[in-house]
Amino acid sequence: MGLDKVQSHRPGVFKQSNKSHKHGRHRSKGSISSDAKGKFSVKTLSKKIKRSLNREERRHQALQIRQNKRTEVLNKKRSLGGLDHAPFLVCLLPLNKAIDANEVLERLTKCDSEAVVNKSPTGVTHICTPRFKQKFSFVVPSNDNELTVLDALKVCDTVVFLISTSGGVEEDKLIDKWGQNILMSSFSQGLPTPVVAITDLESITQKRRNDYKQQIQKLISKWLPDEKVTTIENDSDGINLLRKIGSQKRRTVLYRDRRPHIYAEHVEFVPNELGPYGTLKVTGYLRGSTMSVNALVHIPGVGDFQMLQIDAPPDPYNTDKNKNRSSMVDDTVNTRILDTADVAKQESLDAENLPDPMDAEQTWPTNEELEMAEKESKVKKVKKVPKGWSDYQAAWIPDDDAEFQADLDDSSDEESNKDMDAMSEEKSEASDNEDREFDTMTESEVAPNDEKYDQEMDFMEERQELEKLKAAKGDRMFPDEVDTPLDEPARVRFQKYRGLESFRTSPWDPKENLPYDYARIFQFENFDRTKKRVIKEQEDVDGAKPGWYVTVHVKDVSQLLWSNFEKINGPLILFGLLPHEYKMSVVNVVLKRTPNYSIPIKSKERLIFQCGYRRFVTNPIFSQHTNGQKHKFERFFQPESTVVATFFGRIQFPPSPVLCYKEEGGQLTLVATGSLLSCNPDRIILKRIVLSGHPFKIYKRSAVIRFLFFNREDIIYFKPCKLRTKMGRSGHIKEPLGTHGHIKCVFDGQLKSQDTVLLNLYKRIFPKWTYEDLIVSVVNNEEMET
Repeated sequence: MGLDKVQSHRPGVFKQSNKSHKHGRHRSKGSISSDAKGKFSVKTLSKKIKRSLNREERRHQALQIRQNKRTEVLNKKRSLGGLDHAPFLVCLLPLNKAIDANEVLERLTKCDSEAVVNKSPTGVTHICTPRFKQKFSFVVPSNDNELTVLDALKVCDTVVFLISTSGGVEEDKLIDKWGQNILMSSFSQGLPTPVVAITDLESITQKRRNDYKQQIQKLISKWLPDEKVTTIENDSDGINLLRKIGSQKRRTVLYRDRRPHIYAEHVEFVPNELGPYGTLKVTGYLRGSTMSVNALVHIPGVGDFQMLQIDAPPDPYNTDKNKNRSSMVDDTVNTRILDTADVAKQESLDAENLPDPMDAEQTWPTNEELEMAEKESKVKKVKKVPKGWSDYQAAWIPDDDAEFQADLDDSSDEESNKDMDAMSEEKSEASDNEDREFDTMTESEVAPNDEKYDQEMDFMEERQELEKLKAAKGDRMFPDEVDTPLDEPARVRFQKYRGLESFRTSPWDPKENLPYDYARIFQFENFDRTKKRVIKEQEDVDGAKPGWYVTVHVKDVSQLLWSNFEKINGPLILFGLLPHEYKMSVVNVVLKRTPNYSIPIKSKERLIFQCGYRRFVTNPIFSQHTNGQKHKFERFFQPESTVVATFFGRIQFPPSPVLCYKEEGGQLTLVATGSLLSCNPDRIILKRIVLSGHPFKIYKRSAVIRFLFFNREDIIYFKPCKLRTKMGRSGHIKEPLGTHGHIKCVFDGQLKSQDTVLLNLYKRIFPKWTYEDLIVSVVNNEEMET
């Protein structure tokens, strides 16, 4: 008998494979590759293979990066102020209205005997110093209007703040109220490179000059901590000031440097043969970035326009030793045309989208509805109304006295109307006689000086301001709380509101129930991505380069508007716009209150904004500056607070500083400063109302609440909404009790007797279309909107 053949078990595909023991030792590369058995992960295959650099190669790469950065900084520094480039644009700005900046400018022009001094038709003083091989352009803005000073500071490379010691070293004497406002506004809109200079120091004895200088340095350190003051006493001080302006480190103002801009050296208006428009020729040094002739330009106080062409005239302020005067005269004849506008590629002046009112869901009326409409149009309701009555007064006449007539004339109606007119005339004569009698009997018991004081005061405005202060105080103490109406069902009064389970996480469709004005605006699919693309394309655009002396032909400028602008005597500044920056959208800006204005600002109040290079008037709505998709509406912009203002406005790409002004007695007061947040119409702003009730009976986990509603139907309608209390409890409505508004509610804990039950309701609100560009009109030499 032989032995049976031994058969071994062969595992199948579903054999259980247990994990190997974790011995804690490091796995070698060989063991990892043997376990992988030639397989690679998808991530490893899809990654770009990078060769690792050795130590010498890494050192060489760092050296190249450092050299490129140094070359870039040197080229940027040499491109400003050199003999072949645009000069340093310097603004002389006194911090006290009593200081005359023209005296300082005259001293600077005479400090260097070798300097070449010229003056442009617009009042720009050019100083070319051969010892520094640099050029300077000085401007002195008028201190009568703060807005013109801010316009000059927008494009200047350096600002020289002038302080005089002739009035004393007290803080209010060195920097008056006007100077403090200018400093606050200039810091908010983007301050150029600052220099602080002291004048009139020779009027003080030599012994006290050092003490005065230290006190001024201590005062300036509050505004400019890193800035050291300089003096202007003699010619050497003037030369040192020019050396400091030309060699100090430059501050970058991004919204200015990313856009081409020109401070006008020469302006010429050429009217058209037909029509009230003309061509404005603006000549000056181009700064910032490259200007394309197909882009749009913005002139503060005038508006936005297209360009016809860009010329390159010879620079009259360029001093070259190799050229004599005859060659410069010959060069003035030759003006090169750099570029001409292409109609196919030019940016349009279409700021709004034109929606089709028929491009929506339509329903066609039936035959019965058409017949009924025809009958109603043929029949009129006629009422006998005394002469001079309005439609509102006529609506109070009962319908029983009205007559339904066809659309025909009747003589009897005319006779009756004449009778009614005669009666009204008799009554009016009698009332006039009574008024005369009462006028003769009145006597004034007020003293003459009190009567004059009352005439100068506007007590209606004071009463409105008092009401606004009361409402703001109530909103701060009891935010968003409203009383449940007694004469109207709450489900009807608050039918546009809805409850939210969670303000942060509950969904809300941003495209739901949008107003008609949202069809007129433009929206980006991704605003941040569009901004990056536009800024990158601006670096490679073809056109006039920064530093060139150019003439820009601005198309279709109104003659009346230009004549009004000339009477303002302000500087003309031209900004080139980036693509899409003329179109309308919903703009969101972050604002913070300034300490010099303590009155609350109501939402939808008329305010004047300066956003970057643009100035306009609008009525914004305020909301909280929070993260998330939904933001709570703020009824008042309280002092010492930060909010987001939302309004319809022209698109701008951040960063852009924002200044907010309010008109008080014909003067502009800076009430808030901030920056541009985004141009996003999908920002959801929710107005909240809070209905409050009080515990009537309290149990362990439930309570009877009253005064929240006043009828049974309202309780059933708002039953799904969540409740909360001021002390942190949360709950919901279980059932109504009776028919007079008592509610049985369940909470997550026992209520206290002094607690208050709250019900939050929300609705989305939108800004109103109140945007107006701020352009000039000659009214007491002030800049206003037309």
